[in-house]
Amino acid sequence: MSPGALRGFRDYPPPDAGARSELRHRMRSAARRAGYVELEVPCVESFELYQRKSGEGIAAETWHFLDKGDRPVALVPEQTPSLARIFVERGKAEPLPVKWFTVSKSWRYEEPQAGRTREFLQFNLDVVGVPGLEAEVDLLATAALVMDEVGGKGLYAFRLNDRAIAEGLGRLYGATEPARFIRAVDRFRKAPPLEFAGELAAAGVPPERTGEVAELLRSAGAGVAPAQAGAFLAPLVARGLDAAAREGVTRVERLLGLLEKIGLADRVVYDPTVVRGLAYYTSTVFEAFAREGDGRSVFGGGRYDHLIELFGGAATPAAGLAIGDQTLEVLLRDAGRWPRGEPPLDTYVAVAQPAFAAEGLALVERLRRQGVSADGDLLGRNLSRQLKEAARRGSRRALIVGLREASPGAVVERDLASGAQRELAPGAL
Repeated sequence: MSPGALRGFRDYPPPDAGARSELRHRMRSAARRAGYVELEVPCVESFELYQRKSGEGIAAETWHFLDKGDRPVALVPEQTPSLARIFVERGKAEPLPVKWFTVSKSWRYEEPQAGRTREFLQFNLDVVGVPGLEAEVDLLATAALVMDEVGGKGLYAFRLNDRAIAEGLGRLYGATEPARFIRAVDRFRKAPPLEFAGELAAAGVPPERTGEVAELLRSAGAGVAPAQAGAFLAPLVARGLDAAAREGVTRVERLLGLLEKIGLADRVVYDPTVVRGLAYYTSTVFEAFAREGDGRSVFGGGRYDHLIELFGGAATPAAGLAIGDQTLEVLLRDAGRWPRGEPPLDTYVAVAQPAFAAEGLALVERLRRQGVSADGDLLGRNLSRQLKEAARRGSRRALIVGLREASPGAVVERDLASGAQRELAPGAL
C-alpha cells in the first residue's frame, strides 16, 4: 500500500491547483495595484528568529530541527519575522514607507481541523515606516480589494479594536494578570459562559465583576457599526478608563471615521472582543470575519511598532495582516465562489487521418508561439474521440487538419459551442 499525504498536509490535483493559482494571481494583481511590491523569503530560517518574537513556547508549534551544522533551524511558520530581519539587514537602503507583500508556504505543527492544516499558503501585506493610522487604512482598503478580487465581495467584514482599550478594561475591572485577561477576552466568542468567567477569575478579575465584563462584551453583539461606536465607547470612558485606554478609544474612533470616508463603512464594525492573542501587537488590531454562518475569523492583523527593534533595528512603526489559504477556501467554497480551475483551452487541434499527425503537432506549436493556448491529440485517437476531448477541455474551437472534404492545405475550424464550421487558409489561423 503506497503512503498517502501526511496528516495535516494536502494534495491539490487539477482543477484545485489551477483554482489556487488563479487566486494567487488575483491577490498579487490587487496588491500591486495598491502600490505593494513583492518580497520572497526563505522556507527555512534560524529558530532563534521565532524565539525572539514569540518566546520559548513557539517550539511546540514549529517544525524545528538541527541542520547538518548542528544549528537550530525551523520551517517558516509565518513571514513577519523574516520581513523584519530583511528590513533590518537592508538598513537605510529602503526609502520609507515600505509596502511589501509575500505569497509563501508556511508550516505549523498544530492539530489539523477545518480551515487549518500543518502546511498552508499565506498572503501577507505589511506597511513599515508609517506611524499614523494611514497605514491601517491602506492595509484594510487593500485587503478589501484583495477579497473582492478573489470573489469574496459581500462575504466578509472587518472587526476593529485597539489593544490599549482591552488592556485598559483589564485595569478598570481589577485584573491582576493583564496577559491572561487579554487571552480570556480573545476567547470570549468561543468559550462557554462558565469557562469564560473562570478565565477572568484566573486573570485576577474579582468574582463580582466577571459578569460586568461578560455583559459588556456581549452587548457589542456581532459588532458595533461605525455610526454607533462613539455611543458604545463613551460610557466606558465615563466609568474611568485610564489615559492610555482613552488614547485607544480616540484611535478607534478616528480609524472608523477614515474608513467611512473611503467608502468601507458597510464592512467595518467595532468589536471589543478582538484583541489578537499575539503579544507583539501594540495598538490597533483587526480581523476579517465571515458575515454568514458561524461568523468565523478569516484572517487578521494589526500594528506591531516594536518588532523591528526586537531584531536590532531602529524604532520603526509597522503594521500588517496575513490571509491564509485554508480559511479563504472555506469561505469561497461555502458561498459557491471557488474558481473553476485552469482557464479553458482556446484551441484544440484534431487530425482527421493519422498521416497528418506531424502537421497537427506543427500547428499546435505555431499557435502557442502566437500566444494562443493550444493542445492536440497525443494518443492517436480517432477524430470523434478527439472532438469529445476538445469539448471536455472546454475549448473554444477545434482546428481539424486533413479532412478529405476540405480544400488542399486548408484547415477546418469548428466552433464547439455552435457547431458551425468554416475553412481557413493556412495564413488565416
